[in-house]
Amino acid sequence: MKQPRVVTLSNYEDARDAFRQKQLRQALYDEGEVVMADVLVNLHGDDHRARRRLENRLFLRSTHASYERELFPPIVDDAIAPHIATGRAELVSLSHQMMMNLAAFTAGVDRPSGSAEESFRLYAYLMRFIEGATLAHYSGDRDAKRAAVAGALDDFDAEFLRPSIARRRAEIARFEAGDIDEAELPRDVLTVLLRNQDDLNLAHEVVLHETCFYLLAGAHTSATAFVRTLDAIFDMATSAPADAERARDDVYFLQRCVHETIRLHPSSPVAIRWALDDIELKGGQRIELGDKVIIDLMAANRDPAIFGARAETFDPSRKLPEGVGPWGLSFGLGMHACIGQELAAGTASINGIPGEDHLYGLVPVAVRAVLEAGGCRDPEDQPELDPESERGYWLRYPLVFAR
Repeated sequence: MKQPRVVTLSNYEDARDAFRQKQLRQALYDEGEVVMADVLVNLHGDDHRARRRLENRLFLRSTHASYERELFPPIVDDAIAPHIATGRAELVSLSHQMMMNLAAFTAGVDRPSGSAEESFRLYAYLMRFIEGATLAHYSGDRDAKRAAVAGALDDFDAEFLRPSIARRRAEIARFEAGDIDEAELPRDVLTVLLRNQDDLNLAHEVVLHETCFYLLAGAHTSATAFVRTLDAIFDMATSAPADAERARDDVYFLQRCVHETIRLHPSSPVAIRWALDDIELKGGQRIELGDKVIIDLMAANRDPAIFGARAETFDPSRKLPEGVGPWGLSFGLGMHACIGQELAAGTASINGIPGEDHLYGLVPVAVRAVLEAGGCRDPEDQPELDPESERGYWLRYPLVFAR
């Protein structure tokens, strides 16, 4: 079988232009179809527009503000409190547990008992789904991993999703009977899907995958940025101690640390697209029908023409050209721009001055809580990278609370 021609885009302008091309179809998760088949991020054209239009209703700025200022702080405090009491934490598991709780709320995954055992089981499912979605970057036995993920999907469906669906259908029936107002319905992805299941012609398997996608995307990407930002701030304690202190005291500067971390370490190092037609980018790069297009985010986000001669260094005070986001292209652009971008990382300010309605994002909220509690690296137990991942994920990151 003839292999497709591969076109790699490494500079910022070509990458940005490619994201906006409607004739380039998502291909990043082709290997991860066991959990990612037919989810929003993999749809194209009319199917994508129809589902995105529905789900966008959940991601309003007013909703983000409510999450950031009311819902999320208690979740963070509850997650960190036991570790502050013992003086220690393991950041990788702590970060996923924190973000999982909020992601479950957004996705529509109920946790009726609220017990530690229930959280542990949901966390185990989440980690399996992450493994499935990122199979393209897995260096072990992919068939064995795919089978393990499929089994976890079946178990999650029976234990969590079907009971959550039953509860929402009962509430939808009450609304349709006039017993409750629409505002009293759950505000989550699952409810939106169920209310529009017939119009969108969604099989149960698609509802399962979409719910899992929001659970893993909401938890995993934010958790990864959370750990990486703390790692960068801990490094600053040695390289730039004044900036490290500023990150503890100035929430806007802390948010810039998160943005700079996301720029340097995008959740996925590449975006991948299939060309559905011949295309010529503004910079002259030609792409032919059937080409596999790799958008090298690690390179584009470090393009010195955009981010300066020291583009590869961590600099939260970096000056940016007009129209360039502080996170680079890590959240994507165009039809597949990250739907939860503002929820995770907040809004970028104009002229470096946050307004009264400025959103800082859930990742900065979580990082700030750890710093305020005196969190720092465990000097006697150094963090370890995951040897089986090509994405540079931390396997474990021991933390101590010094206050």
